[in-house]
Amino acid sequence: MTWISIFTGKSGFAASSTAEDVTKGVDGTGLTAIVTGATSGIGLETARVLALRGVQVVMPVRNLESGKKVKETIAEKIPNAKLEVMELDVSSLESVRKFASQYCSKGLPLNILILNAGIMTPPFGLSKDNIELQFATNHVGNFLLTNLLLDTMKKTAKESGKEGRIVILSSEVHRVTYKGGIMFDKINDEKSYNALYAYGQSKLANALHAYELTRRLQEEGVNITANSLHPGVIKTNLARHGGFFSVFINTVQSFLKNIPQGAATTCYVALHPQLKGVSGQYFADSNLNKASGYGRDPELAKKLWDFSVKLTESK
Repeated sequence: MTWISIFTGKSGFAASSTAEDVTKGVDGTGLTAIVTGATSGIGLETARVLALRGVQVVMPVRNLESGKKVKETIAEKIPNAKLEVMELDVSSLESVRKFASQYCSKGLPLNILILNAGIMTPPFGLSKDNIELQFATNHVGNFLLTNLLLDTMKKTAKESGKEGRIVILSSEVHRVTYKGGIMFDKINDEKSYNALYAYGQSKLANALHAYELTRRLQEEGVNITANSLHPGVIKTNLARHGGFFSVFINTVQSFLKNIPQGAATTCYVALHPQLKGVSGQYFADSNLNKASGYGRDPELAKKLWDFSVKLTESK
């Protein structure tokens, strides 16, 4: 048992709590959730635990064959699991639009949107839409996906009388970013690119997305919350691109969270009744935490929103 086990917060949970621990006794029957990045790691565990609690889970995946295998794996242990696999590459705006259109055409409700898919510290590269790859994958694709599914979530919340929840995976690395937080004028500048700072920038964008989205939802009086979170430092394939962060993870892996612990905060924010009405916040270790100053800057959040709209409208 590592040092992470000893700290229990106001929620009653700790860093050592698992996704099953934080959802024990929660009945998700009648709810429908989308979980991106569900073919491995904490995304897979999140989908499994939501299915265990009775939630109908839609898993958008880049590789349909991998998605089908994951569905079969979950169904073997949870025979009554309600699972569906659909195709989505969140780094491609065309793919995001196609997925959202197909989802909406199915007429499915949507209570919970979990934006889990992401990449970490790859070498410099551009997406199909010519946007720096980490920013494109970790923020821009999620931003567009949320906007395209928001009407469905609003309709579901109104008709069901149940609070909708948008859960955006950020990271403590959102505190490690470029000067000013977001390099709006140099998003695609290879010469300025630093893999770790670019990752931190994209994770800061996740926190700001939840912050500004909350303001807009509350202004509209919609029964939907939006929160961001740090899942913990976990040994997953996110660090496959190497570099300092990969070396760091390999060095301290005996002190890291395992996957069930890593998925806990996501499941807590998505399902736990303690968080009814809580929005625009940042969580870690299944407890309320505080984002960086940049992550709580209303002007930066508004500027990022407008910038993201322009990026998605022009592609």
